[in-house]
Amino acid sequence: MVMNRLSSRRLTLLAIASVCCTLSIATAQESKTVIGPGNAELADGAKALLAGDGKEGVRLTLLGLRYAVSRRDRLTGMSNLCAGYIMLEQLETAISYCDQVLEESDQHWRAYSNRALAYVKLERFDEAEQDLQKAEALAENARTVKIVRSMLLDATNPVAPHIVIDERRQPADDDEN
Repeated sequence: MVMNRLSSRRLTLLAIASVCCTLSIATAQESKTVIGPGNAELADGAKALLAGDGKEGVRLTLLGLRYAVSRRDRLTGMSNLCAGYIMLEQLETAISYCDQVLEESDQHWRAYSNRALAYVKLERFDEAEQDLQKAEALAENARTVKIVRSMLLDATNPVAPHIVIDERRQPADDDEN
C-alpha cells in the first residue's frame, strides 16, 4: 500500500466521529434536564480523539467508561476506544473494542467502519470489505464510511498513472543552423 503517513493519519482522523449527549437527571423532588455531556470524560475523550490526540483520548475514554450508565454511552465509548487505538496503531486492541460493540449491537455503523479501518491497516482486506458493506447498509451516506471505502480501494486497487514522459529531445528546426 503506497500512502504517506500524513495522509493516512489525516484520513484516520476523519474516520473518527463523536457523539454529544443530553442527560436527564432525576432528583427526589423534581426532574431537571442538563444540557451538555452527561459524562465529561467520555465527551472530553471524544474531543481529544477528534483533535488527533489518541493517547489522551483513550485515557479519558477509559475513565469515562467507568462511569457510563447508559447503553448508548458505553457503546459510543467503546467505539471511540476502537478509533483511539487505531490512532495509536494498536490495531488488535482496537478490533477487540469494536467486537465488543458489535456483540451488543449489530446496528452500530461506526463500529463497523472503525473495525474496517483497522482491517485495512492490517491488510485484511476481505474482512474490511465485509464490515464496509454492513456499515454502508446502515449509513449509506456517512462520510467516514466513504473515507474508509476509499482507503480500501487505494490499498487494493491503487490508481496507477498512465503518463509516459518521453525525454528524448528532438532538435527544433532552428537548432540545425
